[in-house]
Order: sequence, then C-alpha cells, then structure tokens
Amino acid sequence: MLKVLKKRRAIRKFQNKPVELEKIEQLLEAATYAPNDRMREPWHFYVMQGDSLKGYEKVALQFLQKRFPTKPHLVQSSLEAISNTPLVIAVTSAIVEGDEGSTKENAYAVSAAIMSMWLMAEDLGLGMVWRTRGVGLVHDRALHEYIGATDQEQLIGTFCIGYPAEVPTTEKKRTSYTKKTTWL
Repeated sequence: MLKVLKKRRAIRKFQNKPVELEKIEQLLEAATYAPNDRMREPWHFYVMQGDSLKGYEKVALQFLQKRFPTKPHLVQSSLEAISNTPLVIAVTSAIVEGDEGSTKENAYAVSAAIMSMWLMAEDLGLGMVWRTRGVGLVHDRALHEYIGATDQEQLIGTFCIGYPAEVPTTEKKRTSYTKKTTWL
C-alpha cells in the first residue's frame, strides 16, 4: 500500500480516450467505502462527460472571463484543464442544518472518499487531479447551480479524470513524518 501511495500523483494531462463506464462505477464504489461519522454517507457525485462536460466548460468559461477580463491567455490556458479531460466528477458533502460540527465531519468523510477514489484510479490505470480553485469552481455558485446541487450540499472538489498522457517517473520529495510528528 505504501508503494501505491508514493506512486500516486496529480495528473493534469490526459489521452483523448473515454473512461469506460465500468471503471467510473468502480471509482464511485470505492469512494463509498470511506469511513464516515454515524454512517451518514454524506457524499454525492456528479459525473460529467460528453454534453454535460461541454456545459461545464461553458460555465467555467463565463467564470474565467469575468474573473480575468484582461487576460484571455490565462482564460484559455485554464479552460484547457477541462476541455482536454474526458471525465469530470464534482463531489459534494451534505450540510447538516444547525450542526456545524456534523457538517465539518461530513466534509472530512468526503475527503476520505475522494482519497479512496484516487487510489482506485491509480489501480485502474487512470490519472486524476483534485481542483478547487479556478476552473474547479468550488468557491463559486456557478458550478453548484449547473450540477443541480441543493442548498444542503457544499462542493468539496472537482476531479478531472482520464488515462494519463504522461506519467511522472520521479518520486515527489516529501517531508519525513519524523519532522511532522510529536511523540507524547
């Protein structure tokens, strides 16, 4: 397992090849086995391919043009993150009205579900990147509205998924746990 964890990378460039339905279903199933407080299973997955992905591109384009009106090159390069991706899954977490603690616990559980999905992607030969800022649209209502998420859901991440066009071969340098651990 440690070998798989060390191999996992954020992949941003994908082959022009669709992801098979069976593999998408395996990603989603893996996510549902994540630990979650009181078995609330607070996640919801919005799968975008084909026409729905083209719609997401339009939403992202409007957002980027509004955010960077004088930088068309930045708009275009940011938009490529979506237009060159065969599959996008937006993931939300349930908001528990009047219970901030449970709402936070739900977001933590969804993060664990995302990691489970990411490890499954690695096992299936797929690449994935977690986007929140910019075209991830996590901090903007536009994608929330486009996917039809309710007001009881918060967007946790937008995931670009596909077959890697290139796979990094070098191991990423990580700070040793010994520098991040206090033994009590």
